[in-house]
Amino acid sequence: MARILLGVDVGGSSIKAGLVEVTTGRLASELLSAPTPAPATPQALLPVIAGLAARLPASGPVGLCFPSVVKRGTVRTAANVDSAWIGVDGAALASQAIGRAVTFLNDADAAGIAEVRWGAGRGVAGPIVMLTLGTGIGSALFIEGRLYPNTELGHLEMRGMDAEKWASAHVRTALELGWAEWCGRVNEYLARIQALLWPDLIILGGSVTEHFAEFAPLLKAEAEIRPAHFSGQAGVVGAALAAAG
Repeated sequence: MARILLGVDVGGSSIKAGLVEVTTGRLASELLSAPTPAPATPQALLPVIAGLAARLPASGPVGLCFPSVVKRGTVRTAANVDSAWIGVDGAALASQAIGRAVTFLNDADAAGIAEVRWGAGRGVAGPIVMLTLGTGIGSALFIEGRLYPNTELGHLEMRGMDAEKWASAHVRTALELGWAEWCGRVNEYLARIQALLWPDLIILGGSVTEHFAEFAPLLKAEAEIRPAHFSGQAGVVGAALAAAG
């Protein structure tokens, strides 16, 4: 019997939600989205999340992934949302807003869970690094399929700044970089990841991977590089899988 749960992915620019058949990792509804409010305070975000949930009726727990270090449901950092979230019990607030139990986790960790369970990392013992290239750079680390949470490798120092300020998809758009120039930055970042972790596989996610065929020949890394199977849906799918336990 199919088990269908709601997954919500809060990003720096948009919030996405969908129903997921957790026994297969497939979307069981359309993927809804809404702009992330600015400033992205709890008071501004929670009504948007609740509104999306109301449009996707389902029972059971909800998975919600968030661009933050999350420790036991509490938000500890706020790189791409308002700093008012720091110290907030996100799981409790989201549960109150939606009216159901909420599993609250880091967004890149959720994307990685989807890819390792049902996507590009399925069957790979590891180590695997999942990188989400979007407003920032999210990361997830897996060894033998097991997640080491909250790695935050997008905040490695590069050229006197956070790596995500140098090589994210947002930087490519903001600076109007061509694929070759942007991939040069990404390759520099991948070399840093390689030197620190020596992964067997690097999975690249985020909506930019819809163009993976265009820029893939420009990427260089000792590890194998694969595009995320779920692309921009990975956070929603992974959040629902996390809620399923």
